[in-house]
Amino acid sequence: MAREMRITRLAEGVDASGELTEAAVARTLTVLEEYRGLCTRAEVNRGLCAATSAVRDARNGAAFLARASEVLGFDAVVLSGEDEATYSFEGATLDLADDGRPVAILDVGGGSTELAARVGDRVVGYSMQIGCVRVTERALGPGPVDPTHEARARAMIEAALDGAAAGAPDLFALGPDLRLVGLAGTVSTLAQLDAGLDHYDRATVHHRRLPRDAVVAWRDRLGSEPPAARLGYSGMVPGREDVIVAGLYVVEAVMTRLGVDELLSSESDILDGIAGRLRPPFA
Repeated sequence: MAREMRITRLAEGVDASGELTEAAVARTLTVLEEYRGLCTRAEVNRGLCAATSAVRDARNGAAFLARASEVLGFDAVVLSGEDEATYSFEGATLDLADDGRPVAILDVGGGSTELAARVGDRVVGYSMQIGCVRVTERALGPGPVDPTHEARARAMIEAALDGAAAGAPDLFALGPDLRLVGLAGTVSTLAQLDAGLDHYDRATVHHRRLPRDAVVAWRDRLGSEPPAARLGYSGMVPGREDVIVAGLYVVEAVMTRLGVDELLSSESDILDGIAGRLRPPFA
């Protein structure tokens, strides 16, 4: 009935302070108030607010969830990293035709990045403590990128991938035929940039094929410019211009580690996975 997306940068400052900032909380609660209005007009009276990495990592996460629940009138919960990966996989593969090849998903968030794949009869997921906001704040900076900051970012990302490979080896042993599906803001924005879209068009970006060469080209092009200049590209989403380069470093590193040359973008994501799980009780 309605599908909205707002960038509130809830993860801003969490990596350094260990807490959600009052400014980030205020921005997010304002959006949740707007969403509550949409629900009221649509006569929705049951729902769920699901929080991920920023709230999971913050000492004051529980206090934020209580305020979010009060604003929305719905339960507000924080997902574990494993649940986040599982819901992302289920959402991203809902309308993906089976061609016999194994499928893994890559979900680059602000504070974390999730990898998941179906191995046998179960979904194997792993959550890494790298995301576009966290890598920007801790290592890369907003740009333009210089060799020193690039080296720090690469080291941070590779260390996280080493941990993922050790913690979920099945994910990294799916073979050269693996289909990698990318979702969330970094990949969605990359697909829009690659398509040169002046306005969002789901049909154009959903299941768009993005070769590794395109990921690298956009990463290097955007990384050579300050954030303000990046806003001049058709397809750039305001609010993402200062963190997308870090996200693309993550995307390229994951593709390299998994040995894949192509990424398939998906506009179906964790939201669809959560909604799919919620649907039976609401029937």
